[in-house]
Amino acid sequence: MSAKGLLLPIAAPSGTGKTTVCRHLIKNDDRFVFSVSATTRAPRKSEQEGVDYTFLSRDTFEKYIRENKLAEWEEVFGNYYGTLRSVVSNTLDMGKILLLDIDVKGALRIKRLYPDDTVSIFLLPPNQAELLRRLKGRGTDDEKSIAIRNARIPDEIKLGKQFDYQIVNNQLSETLRKIRIIIEEYWKK
Repeated sequence: MSAKGLLLPIAAPSGTGKTTVCRHLIKNDDRFVFSVSATTRAPRKSEQEGVDYTFLSRDTFEKYIRENKLAEWEEVFGNYYGTLRSVVSNTLDMGKILLLDIDVKGALRIKRLYPDDTVSIFLLPPNQAELLRRLKGRGTDDEKSIAIRNARIPDEIKLGKQFDYQIVNNQLSETLRKIRIIIEEYWKK
């Protein structure tokens, strides 16, 4: 796989720490390319175009859907999120690892579309109480958003069983170590 690249979708219930895990993986390994998702959501204060997301109008996103320019997409909490096909193909052609920080259904679509090039990882929270603490601690969601995200967890965990690997994200260093072992195993093939 290393000659053609690797797709590494990492999904998890909101607040499990997938973005933190992804940032640490990219920081220490130049084989990684971060997949900047497209979204119709408005940018948060600290987010930058092309770094955190590609921000698109709803009309443009729907045009991309019709033109099959997205490898996967999903409407989540009233906004579209998706991965551009061009990002996937360019990264695979460069022989890099495309790190996809995406929702569960999107990760499974990537796995179905690119089965020979994908290793999927589902992160689990240590427990429900810790997940709720993390969600509230982020300070990015109001109580209503937290309740909606919390209600999705059982379905996400059920879908997470379809991933190649499930890792409990209890301690960041251990989670990173496990993911690096998985990558090295597949990178050798």
